[in-house]
Amino acid sequence: MNVLISGAGIAGPALAFWLHRAGFRPTIVELAPAPRPGGQTVDIRGIAREVVERMGLLPAILDRRMHERGLAYVRANGRQSAALPAEFLDGAGPVAEIEILRGDLSQVLLDATSDDVEYIYGDSITQLEQDDNGVLVTFQSGTQRRFDLVVGADGVHSRVRSLAFGPEAQYVEHLGGYTSFFTVETPEPLDGWMKIHSAPGGRWVGLRPDHDPQYAKALLSFRSPLLPRLNQAEQKELLTKTFAGVGWHASRLLDAMREADDFYFDTTSRVVVPEWSRGRVVLLGDAGYCGSPLAGHGTALSLVGAYVLAGELAAYEGDHGRAFPAYQREMQAYVEQRMELPPGGIKMAMPMTAAGIRLRDASTRLMTSRPFRRLLAKLAAAQPDAITLKQVAGRR
Repeated sequence: MNVLISGAGIAGPALAFWLHRAGFRPTIVELAPAPRPGGQTVDIRGIAREVVERMGLLPAILDRRMHERGLAYVRANGRQSAALPAEFLDGAGPVAEIEILRGDLSQVLLDATSDDVEYIYGDSITQLEQDDNGVLVTFQSGTQRRFDLVVGADGVHSRVRSLAFGPEAQYVEHLGGYTSFFTVETPEPLDGWMKIHSAPGGRWVGLRPDHDPQYAKALLSFRSPLLPRLNQAEQKELLTKTFAGVGWHASRLLDAMREADDFYFDTTSRVVVPEWSRGRVVLLGDAGYCGSPLAGHGTALSLVGAYVLAGELAAYEGDHGRAFPAYQREMQAYVEQRMELPPGGIKMAMPMTAAGIRLRDASTRLMTSRPFRRLLAKLAAAQPDAITLKQVAGRR
């Protein structure tokens, strides 16, 4: 069977890996003109580690991992006010045991699939026409091809979801914030720590380590109601105004932002789609279920979802009418568990007042004190991933 996957980030290539192993013929279409390097740090935690072990990719991932020591909140003068070390909650905290740049993980998956999977870069899907025998797909380039199945693994703003399920507003919930990422020359040694400076008004200025200690991944986040769609110049102007006068390294990051060639800006949103399939079209990862960066399990959900979807398609020999519902049944409890936001959500993470920031930092110090750390670790251990992995059928 020929399966078209939209999106060459994490979920798409992971699905293609397992589909090829099960005897399907996957094709991936990606809007970007080439693989995208760099990006922010993502983590592989919980049962997702078992998935990459079954893929045989854990050694390659460990070779590229970021050795992060944890998350530290800092004041405007750079002094630390609170910290969450990587070993907090036995690795279940905001910084996991295995952290890797998104582009590095994507490259590992590309290396594992490029010989067996057709990749089409610089194109996208513009129309889907389903019938009893398959899906006629029209691409932006004007090309038309038929596929047996189509998978939307194209993120929060999924084009496949819009075409097959309906407008984005039905499924994407704005959580009250915006985030921007880009690479900068690091203004201070990070010593393996992700550092966040919070300013009143619900503003975050952050730095995260890169492989090269000369550079860092910058983060500018702020709370805001949903805004009209902005072009990149308008996004940068908005950030310049929003972070004017904020202390720590804000002014240096704003200067570097203007010339950054990997600038990214988007809403802080969650995605909830009640049913993940429509006929021969199915959603995977952020396109169908995304808890936002606040929930912090997007990469794990993508890797596990790809494994389960491929496994059900293999088990039902490509019968999507049975495989797609089985995929959702297997994943539903795990998705609901890992889409839960931390207590207080964005309001707790990004306080609007100086008093709120002090309260959050005091709470963080209390959580990481010896008696509370042990209690929270026990509570986390009592909530394992709500899914058990089956075996994916191999090529017949």
